[in-house]
Amino acid sequence: MTDLGVAVVVEDDEDVRNLVEAVLSQAGFEVHSASGGKEGVDVVRLREASVVTLDVGLPDIDGFEVLRRIRQFSDAYVVMLTARTDELDTLTALHTGADDFMTKPFRPRELRARVAAMMRRPRQDPLSGMAAVPRTPASADPAPAADSVLRHNGLVLNPETRSLTVDGEPVTLTRSEFDLLLALLKGAGAVRSKTDLVRVVRGEYYRADAYISESDERAVEVHIGNLRRKLCENPLQPRWLQTVRGVGYRLAPERT
Repeated sequence: MTDLGVAVVVEDDEDVRNLVEAVLSQAGFEVHSASGGKEGVDVVRLREASVVTLDVGLPDIDGFEVLRRIRQFSDAYVVMLTARTDELDTLTALHTGADDFMTKPFRPRELRARVAAMMRRPRQDPLSGMAAVPRTPASADPAPAADSVLRHNGLVLNPETRSLTVDGEPVTLTRSEFDLLLALLKGAGAVRSKTDLVRVVRGEYYRADAYISESDERAVEVHIGNLRRKLCENPLQPRWLQTVRGVGYRLAPERT
């Protein structure tokens, strides 16, 4: 196994499968593949994949069902690929547990950049619930100190342990939800645009001039919606997350 671990490509189109395999192999992964959904689930389980690229339109079961099954035993990074441009596909993928979503045809360099960005973020151990050590290069910034714990209106977020409590009760977040909440807490009330938050979700070093689509921004809206649901946020009287119409989001004021 390589330093980056195992990548599994679940794709029935041979040309696309070969392309994705080449991209991930060049990035440094040990790559395995499957042409069907059921086979893909088995390969991900057997190989203990770190990254999965998953086609939506598979011949046996669709990619969304494959993702649901994978999420029962694995917290691998999952990038869903589809030839369809329906926004519903994006929303369904993110609600089901995908980390990212790309429309075919895609640029190989963009796929590699998105996977590299995800690999910098800690993976969650699905059994213990503890954040695993991220696969980062030696030059990466050190983990934040314990005194960097952020508190706001009964919410306590620890960037070092990737943990969150609300009124003393633990709350489990996905990587994207955690990173968005951390960015808003660090902003201390400053407005963060949706475009800015797309880059937060993709990774800190994703190119600043990269194209940000409406679908990307819609994905941020979905993550924020999921985050509000987990925090039991009242949309009429937000305790933590305020929407700035037409712009993005900011932290709600401190309550006295």
